[in-house]
Amino acid sequence: MAGVRGLSLTAVALRAVTLWPGGSRLLAASRGPRALRELSSSSPEAGEGQIHLTDSCVQRLLEITEGSEFLRLEVEGGGCSGFQYKFSLDTVINPDDRVFEQGGARVVVDSDSLAFVKGAHVDFSQELIRSSFQVLNNPQAQQGCSCGSSFSVKL
Repeated sequence: MAGVRGLSLTAVALRAVTLWPGGSRLLAASRGPRALRELSSSSPEAGEGQIHLTDSCVQRLLEITEGSEFLRLEVEGGGCSGFQYKFSLDTVINPDDRVFEQGGARVVVDSDSLAFVKGAHVDFSQELIRSSFQVLNNPQAQQGCSCGSSFSVKL
């Protein structure tokens, strides 16, 4: 566990998860409204090498995770803009993972993916047509597609 963040929050919501090949559960990647929800961070040095969790992200994770489960955020090649976000529930923390925790909810990012999302905010958005985790305000992204699940990096 390379970096654990201690932050505070509470919980309430529904459980909607899809099985993904390999046994992990995939959670949809989407952008939704661009408005950044209120953040709560007790850490003054929350900086660029960090992932920030919104209140709605923490709330949703507390509702859908069981036991040692956490949300894994990965960046893969693909999508219409070059790279895409992948969210899944996982229970295994690898040696190259960074752990970001807030109010009992954990988001884990491997070191390769962290280079593409450091300083970004992870949010949970509920809309009429979809409910999903999403990455907002990614300082490493130059542009993205209209659905918000893929992006290109700043050079």
